[in-house]
Amino acid sequence: MRTNKSVFESRRNKFFDTMEDGIAIIPSASEKIRNADITYPFRQDTDFYYLTGFEEPESVALLIKDGKNRDFVIFLRPRIPEEEQWTGRRLGPEAAVEELGADKAFAIGKFWNKLPDFLNHKSILYYVMGIDKARDFRINGIIEELKAEARKNKWGPWTIIDPRTILWNMRLYKSAFELENLKKACEITTEAFKRTIKAIQPGMMEYEVQALLEFEFRRGGSPRLGFETIAASGANATTLHYVKNDQVIGKDDLILLDAGCEYNYISSDVTRTFPAGKKFSPAQKDVYTAVLDAQKAAINKIRPGNTYQDIHMTAVYVLAERMIDMGILVGKLEEIVENQDYARYFPHRIGHYLGMDVHDCGPYFVNGKSITLKENMVLTVEPGLYIPPWDKDVPEKFRGIGVRIEDDVLVTGSGHSVLTDPPKEPGDLV
Repeated sequence: MRTNKSVFESRRNKFFDTMEDGIAIIPSASEKIRNADITYPFRQDTDFYYLTGFEEPESVALLIKDGKNRDFVIFLRPRIPEEEQWTGRRLGPEAAVEELGADKAFAIGKFWNKLPDFLNHKSILYYVMGIDKARDFRINGIIEELKAEARKNKWGPWTIIDPRTILWNMRLYKSAFELENLKKACEITTEAFKRTIKAIQPGMMEYEVQALLEFEFRRGGSPRLGFETIAASGANATTLHYVKNDQVIGKDDLILLDAGCEYNYISSDVTRTFPAGKKFSPAQKDVYTAVLDAQKAAINKIRPGNTYQDIHMTAVYVLAERMIDMGILVGKLEEIVENQDYARYFPHRIGHYLGMDVHDCGPYFVNGKSITLKENMVLTVEPGLYIPPWDKDVPEKFRGIGVRIEDDVLVTGSGHSVLTDPPKEPGDLV
Protein backbone atom coordinates (compact mmCIF):
# COMPACT_ATOMS: atom_id res chain seq x y z
CA MET A 1 0.00 0.00 0.00
CA ARG A 2 2.67 2.47 -1.03
CA THR A 3 1.43 6.05 -1.13
CA ASN A 4 2.38 8.62 -3.73
CA LYS A 5 4.88 11.02 -2.15
CA SER A 6 2.87 13.98 -3.49
CA VAL A 7 0.28 13.30 -0.77
CA PHE A 8 2.86 13.94 1.94
CA GLU A 9 4.38 16.88 0.08
CA SER A 10 0.94 18.49 -0.01
CA ARG A 11 0.54 17.97 3.75
CA ARG A 12 3.97 19.46 4.46
CA ASN A 13 3.12 22.47 2.31
CA LYS A 14 -0.07 23.05 4.32
CA PHE A 15 1.96 22.80 7.51
CA PHE A 16 4.51 25.29 6.11
CA ASP A 17 1.69 27.63 5.12
CA THR A 18 0.47 27.77 8.71
CA MET A 19 3.71 27.74 10.69
CA GLU A 20 5.68 30.90 11.38
CA ASP A 21 9.31 31.22 10.35
CA GLY A 22 11.26 28.72 12.41
CA ILE A 23 11.91 25.01 12.64
CA ALA A 24 9.77 21.99 13.48
CA ILE A 25 11.24 18.82 14.97
CA ILE A 26 8.99 15.81 14.34
CA PRO A 27 10.42 12.51 15.70
CA SER A 28 9.34 9.04 14.64
CA ALA A 29 8.05 6.41 17.01
CA SER A 30 10.62 4.17 18.69
CA GLU A 31 10.71 0.41 18.82
CA LYS A 32 9.66 -0.92 22.24
CA ILE A 33 11.18 -3.97 23.87
CA ARG A 34 8.63 -6.68 24.67
CA ASN A 35 11.06 -9.02 26.41
CA ALA A 36 14.73 -9.99 26.00
CA ASP A 37 15.63 -8.85 22.47
CA ILE A 38 12.10 -9.09 21.06
CA THR A 39 10.19 -5.90 20.21
CA TYR A 40 6.48 -5.19 20.02
CA PRO A 41 5.13 -4.89 16.46
CA PHE A 42 6.17 -1.46 15.24
CA ARG A 43 3.63 1.15 14.19
CA GLN A 44 4.86 4.56 13.11
CA ASP A 45 3.98 7.73 15.04
CA THR A 46 0.89 9.12 13.36
CA ASP A 47 1.99 12.75 13.03
CA PHE A 48 5.43 11.73 11.74
CA TYR A 49 3.88 9.44 9.13
CA TYR A 50 1.29 12.06 8.21
CA LEU A 51 4.06 14.46 7.16
CA THR A 52 6.64 12.04 5.76
CA GLY A 53 5.05 8.76 4.66
CA PHE A 54 8.06 7.02 6.19
CA GLU A 55 7.58 3.88 8.29
CA GLU A 56 11.01 3.21 9.78
CA PRO A 57 11.86 3.88 13.46
CA GLU A 58 14.85 5.92 14.66
CA SER A 59 14.04 8.85 12.39
CA VAL A 60 13.55 12.59 12.81
CA ALA A 61 12.02 15.06 10.35
CA LEU A 62 12.89 18.76 10.35
CA LEU A 63 10.64 21.29 8.63
CA ILE A 64 12.43 24.61 8.25
CA LYS A 65 10.78 27.82 7.09
CA ASP A 66 12.53 31.12 6.41
CA GLY A 67 10.33 33.44 4.41
CA LYS A 68 9.72 31.76 1.07
CA ASN A 69 12.41 29.14 1.70
CA ARG A 70 11.09 25.78 2.88
CA ASP A 71 13.23 22.74 3.59
CA PHE A 72 12.33 19.20 4.53
CA VAL A 73 15.27 17.45 6.18
CA ILE A 74 15.18 13.88 7.43
CA PHE A 75 17.53 11.85 9.62
CA LEU A 76 17.18 8.08 9.30
CA ARG A 77 19.01 4.82 9.79
CA PRO A 78 21.89 4.15 7.37
CA ARG A 79 22.14 1.09 5.19
CA ILE A 80 24.05 -1.59 7.15
CA PRO A 81 23.92 -5.00 5.42
CA GLU A 82 24.75 -6.94 8.58
CA GLU A 83 21.75 -5.42 10.40
CA GLU A 84 19.46 -5.55 7.40
CA GLN A 85 20.04 -9.29 7.18
CA TRP A 86 18.25 -9.61 10.54
CA THR A 87 15.57 -6.93 10.40
CA GLY A 88 14.99 -6.13 6.74
CA ARG A 89 16.02 -3.63 4.12
CA ARG A 90 16.26 0.05 5.05
CA LEU A 91 15.76 3.07 2.85
CA GLY A 92 18.95 4.86 3.89
CA PRO A 93 19.91 8.54 3.43
CA GLU A 94 21.07 8.04 -0.15
CA ALA A 95 17.57 7.12 -1.37
CA ALA A 96 15.56 9.36 0.98
CA VAL A 97 15.75 12.48 -1.18
CA GLU A 98 14.23 10.72 -4.17
CA GLU A 99 11.84 8.39 -2.35
CA LEU A 100 10.53 10.78 0.31
CA GLY A 101 10.93 14.12 -1.44
CA ALA A 102 13.40 15.37 1.18
CA ASP A 103 15.67 18.31 0.43
CA LYS A 104 18.43 16.77 2.54
CA ALA A 105 18.90 13.43 4.28
CA PHE A 106 21.44 12.32 6.88
CA ALA A 107 22.20 9.26 8.94
CA ILE A 108 20.44 9.41 12.30
CA GLY A 109 23.80 9.16 14.08
CA LYS A 110 24.57 12.72 12.91
CA PHE A 111 21.42 14.25 14.34
CA TRP A 112 22.72 15.67 17.60
CA ASN A 113 25.90 17.05 16.01
CA LYS A 114 23.97 18.83 13.26
CA LEU A 115 21.01 20.03 15.31
CA PRO A 116 22.77 23.13 16.77
CA ASP A 117 23.35 24.47 13.25
CA PHE A 118 19.73 23.89 12.32
CA LEU A 119 18.47 25.60 15.51
CA ASN A 120 20.84 28.57 15.23
CA HIS A 121 19.06 31.84 14.36
CA LYS A 122 15.61 30.20 14.53
CA SER A 123 13.29 32.20 16.75
CA ILE A 124 10.51 29.60 16.97
CA LEU A 125 10.73 25.85 17.57
CA TYR A 126 7.74 23.59 16.90
CA TYR A 127 8.22 20.57 19.12
CA VAL A 128 6.11 18.37 21.43
CA MET A 129 7.47 18.51 24.97
CA GLY A 130 6.94 15.70 27.46
CA ILE A 131 6.95 12.64 25.19
CA ASP A 132 10.65 11.87 25.58
CA LYS A 133 12.20 13.65 28.56
CA ALA A 134 15.75 12.69 27.63
CA ARG A 135 15.31 14.20 24.18
CA ASP A 136 13.65 17.29 25.67
CA PHE A 137 16.66 17.74 27.96
CA ARG A 138 19.17 17.56 25.12
CA ILE A 139 17.23 19.95 22.88
CA ASN A 140 16.84 22.46 25.70
CA GLY A 141 20.54 22.13 26.43
CA ILE A 142 21.46 22.94 22.82
CA ILE A 143 19.16 25.97 22.85
CA GLU A 144 20.73 27.30 26.05
CA GLU A 145 24.24 26.73 24.70
CA LEU A 146 23.36 28.74 21.60
CA LYS A 147 21.97 31.59 23.68
CA ALA A 148 25.13 31.59 25.81
CA GLU A 149 27.16 32.37 22.70
CA ALA A 150 25.34 35.58 21.79
CA ARG A 151 28.67 37.43 21.42
CA LYS A 152 29.49 35.03 18.57
CA ASN A 153 26.19 35.88 16.86
CA LYS A 154 24.55 32.63 17.91
CA TRP A 155 21.12 32.21 19.43
CA GLY A 156 18.43 29.57 19.56
CA PRO A 157 14.63 29.57 19.67
CA TRP A 158 12.96 31.79 22.26
CA THR A 159 9.51 30.34 21.67
CA ILE A 160 8.41 26.69 21.64
CA ILE A 161 5.05 25.86 20.04
CA ASP A 162 3.35 22.47 20.02
CA PRO A 163 3.14 21.46 16.31
CA ARG A 164 -0.09 19.64 17.05
CA THR A 165 -1.78 23.05 17.15
CA ILE A 166 -1.34 22.90 13.37
CA LEU A 167 -1.31 19.18 12.66
CA TRP A 168 -4.41 18.21 14.57
CA ASN A 169 -6.55 20.83 12.90
CA MET A 170 -5.28 19.57 9.54
CA ARG A 171 -6.08 15.99 10.44
CA LEU A 172 -9.60 16.81 11.63
CA TYR A 173 -10.79 17.36 8.05
CA LYS A 174 -10.25 14.40 5.77
CA SER A 175 -8.86 14.79 2.26
CA ALA A 176 -10.10 12.81 -0.73
CA PHE A 177 -7.10 10.50 -0.33
CA GLU A 178 -7.88 9.89 3.35
CA LEU A 179 -11.55 9.29 2.67
CA GLU A 180 -10.67 6.76 -0.03
CA ASN A 181 -8.61 4.78 2.48
CA LEU A 182 -11.17 5.20 5.25
CA LYS A 183 -13.88 3.80 3.01
CA LYS A 184 -11.65 0.83 2.22
CA ALA A 185 -11.02 0.22 5.94
CA CYS A 186 -14.77 0.41 6.57
CA GLU A 187 -15.45 -1.96 3.67
CA ILE A 188 -13.00 -4.54 5.02
CA THR A 189 -14.47 -4.22 8.52
CA THR A 190 -18.06 -4.46 7.32
CA GLU A 191 -17.42 -7.65 5.35
CA ALA A 192 -15.46 -9.15 8.25
CA PHE A 193 -18.34 -8.49 10.65
CA LYS A 194 -20.88 -10.01 8.28
CA ARG A 195 -18.89 -13.24 7.92
CA THR A 196 -18.08 -13.47 11.62
CA ILE A 197 -21.65 -12.93 12.81
CA LYS A 198 -22.82 -15.78 10.56
CA ALA A 199 -20.13 -18.13 11.86
CA ILE A 200 -20.67 -17.72 15.60
CA GLN A 201 -22.18 -20.57 17.58
CA PRO A 202 -22.88 -20.99 21.30
CA GLY A 203 -20.10 -22.95 22.99
CA MET A 204 -17.34 -21.14 21.12
CA MET A 205 -14.74 -19.20 23.07
CA GLU A 206 -14.72 -15.43 22.85
CA TYR A 207 -11.18 -15.57 21.50
CA GLU A 208 -12.40 -17.77 18.63
CA VAL A 209 -14.74 -14.94 17.61
CA GLN A 210 -11.83 -12.53 17.84
CA ALA A 211 -9.67 -14.83 15.71
CA LEU A 212 -12.35 -15.22 13.04
CA LEU A 213 -12.82 -11.48 12.75
CA GLU A 214 -9.12 -10.64 12.70
CA PHE A 215 -8.49 -13.32 10.07
CA GLU A 216 -11.05 -11.61 7.86
CA PHE A 217 -9.33 -8.26 8.42
CA ARG A 218 -6.02 -9.66 7.23
CA ARG A 219 -7.59 -11.51 4.34
CA GLY A 220 -9.22 -8.25 3.29
CA GLY A 221 -5.85 -6.51 3.04
CA SER A 222 -5.45 -4.83 6.44
CA PRO A 223 -1.93 -4.97 7.93
CA ARG A 224 -2.97 -4.39 11.53
CA LEU A 225 -5.78 -3.68 13.98
CA GLY A 226 -6.90 -0.17 14.78
CA PHE A 227 -7.20 -1.24 18.45
CA GLU A 228 -7.58 -4.37 20.57
CA THR A 229 -10.67 -6.37 19.65
CA ILE A 230 -13.48 -6.57 22.21
CA ALA A 231 -15.40 -9.88 21.98
CA ALA A 232 -17.56 -9.79 25.10
CA SER A 233 -20.32 -12.30 25.77
CA GLY A 234 -23.01 -12.15 28.41
CA ALA A 235 -22.26 -9.94 31.40
CA ASN A 236 -18.74 -9.28 30.08
CA ALA A 237 -20.37 -6.79 27.70
CA THR A 238 -21.17 -4.53 30.65
CA THR A 239 -17.41 -3.84 30.94
CA LEU A 240 -16.77 -1.17 28.31
CA HIS A 241 -13.17 -2.10 27.44
CA TYR A 242 -13.26 -5.84 28.06
CA VAL A 243 -10.40 -7.44 26.09
CA LYS A 244 -9.64 -10.72 27.92
CA ASN A 245 -11.90 -12.58 25.49
CA ASP A 246 -11.39 -15.87 27.34
CA GLN A 247 -14.92 -17.02 28.28
CA VAL A 248 -17.24 -19.63 26.79
CA ILE A 249 -20.19 -18.12 24.90
CA GLY A 250 -23.51 -19.29 26.33
CA LYS A 251 -26.55 -20.10 24.18
CA ASP A 252 -28.56 -17.26 25.77
CA ASP A 253 -25.75 -14.69 25.66
CA LEU A 254 -25.55 -11.52 23.68
CA ILE A 255 -22.13 -10.94 22.12
CA LEU A 256 -20.74 -7.41 21.93
CA LEU A 257 -18.11 -7.27 19.18
CA ASP A 258 -16.16 -4.00 18.92
CA ALA A 259 -13.30 -3.92 16.43
CA GLY A 260 -11.73 -2.12 13.50
CA CYS A 261 -8.89 -2.57 11.07
CA GLU A 262 -6.33 -0.16 9.67
CA TYR A 263 -5.82 0.40 5.99
CA ASN A 264 -3.01 2.68 4.84
CA TYR A 265 -2.81 4.16 8.36
CA ILE A 266 -6.56 4.91 8.48
CA SER A 267 -8.71 3.11 11.05
CA SER A 268 -12.30 1.94 11.12
CA ASP A 269 -14.33 1.28 14.28
CA VAL A 270 -17.52 -0.79 14.43
CA THR A 271 -19.56 -2.38 17.21
CA ARG A 272 -22.36 -4.87 16.86
CA THR A 273 -24.28 -6.71 19.58
CA PHE A 274 -26.17 -9.85 18.65
CA PRO A 275 -27.56 -13.06 20.20
CA ALA A 276 -25.28 -16.11 20.06
CA GLY A 277 -28.28 -18.40 19.84
CA LYS A 278 -29.92 -16.32 17.08
CA LYS A 279 -32.75 -15.28 19.37
CA PHE A 280 -33.23 -12.25 21.63
CA SER A 281 -34.94 -12.63 24.95
CA PRO A 282 -37.70 -10.02 25.46
CA ALA A 283 -35.49 -8.05 27.89
CA GLN A 284 -32.48 -8.22 25.56
CA LYS A 285 -34.58 -7.00 22.66
CA ASP A 286 -35.95 -4.10 24.71
CA VAL A 287 -32.46 -2.90 25.61
CA TYR A 288 -31.16 -3.52 22.09
CA THR A 289 -34.01 -1.61 20.45
CA ALA A 290 -33.50 1.33 22.79
CA VAL A 291 -29.84 1.58 21.81
CA LEU A 292 -30.58 1.15 18.10
CA ASP A 293 -33.24 3.86 18.18
CA ALA A 294 -30.84 6.19 20.00
CA GLN A 295 -28.17 5.55 17.38
CA LYS A 296 -30.53 6.19 14.48
CA ALA A 297 -31.73 9.44 16.05
CA ALA A 298 -28.18 10.61 16.68
CA ILE A 299 -27.01 9.78 13.15
CA ASN A 300 -29.96 11.69 11.71
CA LYS A 301 -28.72 14.82 13.52
CA ILE A 302 -25.33 14.75 11.80
CA ARG A 303 -25.01 17.60 9.34
CA PRO A 304 -22.93 20.77 8.99
CA GLY A 305 -23.98 23.38 11.53
CA ASN A 306 -25.12 20.99 14.23
CA THR A 307 -22.81 20.43 17.17
CA TYR A 308 -21.17 17.41 18.69
CA GLN A 309 -23.24 18.08 21.82
CA ASP A 310 -26.43 18.06 19.72
CA ILE A 311 -25.61 14.55 18.58
CA HIS A 312 -24.80 13.36 22.09
CA MET A 313 -27.88 14.81 23.74
CA THR A 314 -30.17 13.42 21.04
CA ALA A 315 -29.04 9.93 22.02
CA VAL A 316 -29.23 10.74 25.74
CA TYR A 317 -32.89 11.72 25.53
CA VAL A 318 -33.86 8.58 23.63
CA LEU A 319 -31.96 6.31 26.04
CA ALA A 320 -33.25 8.06 29.14
CA GLU A 321 -36.86 7.90 27.97
CA ARG A 322 -36.56 4.24 27.11
CA MET A 323 -34.92 3.42 30.44
CA ILE A 324 -37.88 5.04 32.17
CA ASP A 325 -40.24 2.90 30.06
CA MET A 326 -38.32 -0.26 31.02
CA GLY A 327 -38.24 0.61 34.72
CA ILE A 328 -34.46 0.88 34.79
CA LEU A 329 -34.73 4.54 35.81
CA VAL A 330 -37.51 6.16 37.81
CA GLY A 331 -38.38 9.85 37.59
CA LYS A 332 -39.14 12.65 35.18
CA LEU A 333 -37.25 12.71 31.90
CA GLU A 334 -35.96 16.28 32.18
CA GLU A 335 -34.73 15.75 35.75
CA ILE A 336 -33.00 12.48 34.84
CA VAL A 337 -31.23 14.21 31.97
CA GLU A 338 -30.34 17.31 33.99
CA ASN A 339 -28.97 15.24 36.89
CA GLN A 340 -27.20 12.85 34.48
CA ASP A 341 -28.80 9.86 36.16
CA TYR A 342 -28.65 8.11 32.78
CA ALA A 343 -24.83 8.09 32.99
CA ARG A 344 -25.01 5.18 35.42
CA TYR A 345 -25.87 3.00 32.41
CA PHE A 346 -24.61 5.19 29.55
CA PRO A 347 -21.32 6.50 30.99
CA HIS A 348 -19.52 7.57 27.81
CA ARG A 349 -19.99 10.15 25.10
CA ILE A 350 -21.80 9.45 21.84
CA GLY A 351 -18.61 8.85 19.87
CA HIS A 352 -15.26 10.19 18.76
CA TYR A 353 -13.40 11.45 15.73
CA LEU A 354 -11.99 8.78 13.45
CA GLY A 355 -9.03 8.80 11.11
CA MET A 356 -5.36 7.89 11.36
CA ASP A 357 -5.93 7.15 15.04
CA VAL A 358 -9.06 5.31 16.09
CA HIS A 359 -9.66 8.03 18.70
CA ASP A 360 -8.55 10.69 16.28
CA CYS A 361 -7.39 14.17 17.14
CA GLY A 362 -9.42 17.35 17.25
CA PRO A 363 -11.33 19.47 19.76
CA TYR A 364 -14.84 18.63 20.90
CA PHE A 365 -15.33 21.84 22.87
CA VAL A 366 -13.71 25.26 22.35
CA ASN A 367 -14.03 27.93 25.05
CA GLY A 368 -16.67 25.78 26.72
CA LYS A 369 -18.83 25.52 23.58
CA SER A 370 -19.39 22.34 21.61
CA ILE A 371 -17.66 22.37 18.25
CA THR A 372 -19.80 22.75 15.12
CA LEU A 373 -19.69 19.89 12.66
CA LYS A 374 -18.24 20.65 9.22
CA GLU A 375 -17.91 18.82 5.95
CA ASN A 376 -15.28 16.04 5.83
CA MET A 377 -15.21 15.43 9.55
CA VAL A 378 -15.65 11.76 10.44
CA LEU A 379 -16.99 10.53 13.76
CA THR A 380 -18.31 7.35 15.29
CA VAL A 381 -21.82 7.13 16.69
CA GLU A 382 -21.94 4.52 19.46
CA PRO A 383 -24.64 4.75 22.12
CA GLY A 384 -24.81 1.93 24.61
CA LEU A 385 -26.48 0.62 27.74
CA TYR A 386 -24.53 -1.43 30.28
CA ILE A 387 -26.43 -2.93 33.20
CA PRO A 388 -24.13 -4.75 35.66
CA PRO A 389 -25.32 -8.16 36.89
CA TRP A 390 -25.07 -7.02 40.53
CA ASP A 391 -27.23 -3.91 40.11
CA LYS A 392 -30.28 -4.59 42.28
CA ASP A 393 -31.88 -1.21 41.45
CA VAL A 394 -33.12 -2.51 38.10
CA PRO A 395 -35.54 -5.33 37.27
CA GLU A 396 -33.72 -8.66 37.39
CA LYS A 397 -34.44 -9.50 33.74
CA PHE A 398 -32.19 -6.62 32.59
CA ARG A 399 -29.21 -7.39 34.81
CA GLY A 400 -26.07 -8.44 32.98
CA ILE A 401 -27.15 -7.04 29.62
CA GLY A 402 -24.67 -4.88 27.74
CA VAL A 403 -25.42 -3.44 24.31
CA ARG A 404 -23.47 -1.04 22.10
CA ILE A 405 -24.03 -0.28 18.41
CA GLU A 406 -21.44 1.75 16.51
CA ASP A 407 -20.98 3.02 12.97
CA ASP A 408 -18.57 5.39 11.25
CA VAL A 409 -20.19 8.50 9.79
CA LEU A 410 -18.85 11.12 7.38
CA VAL A 411 -20.17 14.67 7.56
CA THR A 412 -21.07 15.67 3.99
CA GLY A 413 -21.90 19.07 2.53
CA SER A 414 -25.64 18.57 3.07
CA GLY A 415 -25.85 15.90 5.75
CA HIS A 416 -24.02 12.67 6.38
CA SER A 417 -22.97 9.33 4.93
CA VAL A 418 -22.77 6.13 7.00
CA LEU A 419 -19.62 4.29 5.94
CA THR A 420 -20.23 0.99 7.76
CA ASP A 421 -23.22 -1.29 7.39
CA PRO A 422 -22.98 -4.73 9.00
CA PRO A 423 -26.47 -5.95 9.92
CA LYS A 424 -28.03 -4.31 12.97
CA GLU A 425 -31.80 -4.57 12.60
CA PRO A 426 -33.03 -7.17 15.12
CA GLY A 427 -34.62 -9.28 12.37
CA ASP A 428 -31.30 -9.49 10.52
CA LEU A 429 -29.46 -10.81 13.58
CA VAL A 430 -31.63 -13.84 14.35
